[in-house]
Amino acid sequence: MKILAIDTALGAVSACVLDDEEVDAESIESIAMERGHAEALVPLIDRVVARIDGGFAALSRVAVTVGPGSFTGLRVGIAAARGIGIACDIPVVGVSTLAALAAPLILEQSPDLVVGAAIDARHGNVYFAAFGPDGRPVVEPHIAPAREVARALGPGRLRLVGSGAALVAIEAANAGVSVEIDDVNHVPNIVFVARLGLLADPLLAPPRPLYLKAPDAKPQGAQNPQNPLTDEEARPPLSS
Repeated sequence: MKILAIDTALGAVSACVLDDEEVDAESIESIAMERGHAEALVPLIDRVVARIDGGFAALSRVAVTVGPGSFTGLRVGIAAARGIGIACDIPVVGVSTLAALAAPLILEQSPDLVVGAAIDARHGNVYFAAFGPDGRPVVEPHIAPAREVARALGPGRLRLVGSGAALVAIEAANAGVSVEIDDVNHVPNIVFVARLGLLADPLLAPPRPLYLKAPDAKPQGAQNPQNPLTDEEARPPLSS
């Protein structure tokens, strides 16, 4: 199975094609950008798919990041993924941005280490989720002040990734909680978006924006362990 993965949720436009029997992507491209996702995405996808034998006809599935993230970026990526799915008559699945950020660290971690993904939601807030060694969420995706997230972490080893990791780490240190920070990955690794997309059930992980309402967000139901989605939508505090 060949899957096309698309990410426009945060500060990059990325796409790759991955075969489920291979470790490395057959074709991949990523451009760092805060704005202009709509103009860059379609040409980038065309270039990525043109490099594989068979082109679009060789694809069996599409995966796309569904948030949290930029309102405009999410809409652009999801619209493109849905359009390709219809044109190629193949399923499209949604992948949580937080799960995609955490996935590379989950594979590297020791059995007692929890991985937390935090995205800066501005004004001292973060989008946050935490995942255990098996990839299942131990803290469901939600938005909260970084101080509240840090105080709720509890004992045990925790490694943080994402643009909001430093905010949570500062508050954790003030609360006497020790955490490790991965200060490199602020956007999802597109290959891991593809890998999560291969694992996702199309019936449980639809390509629908994941919005987390502030300040009274409730934990989202994890219908798919790798893709915590919800039917409830609210206007996101981030904008492209």
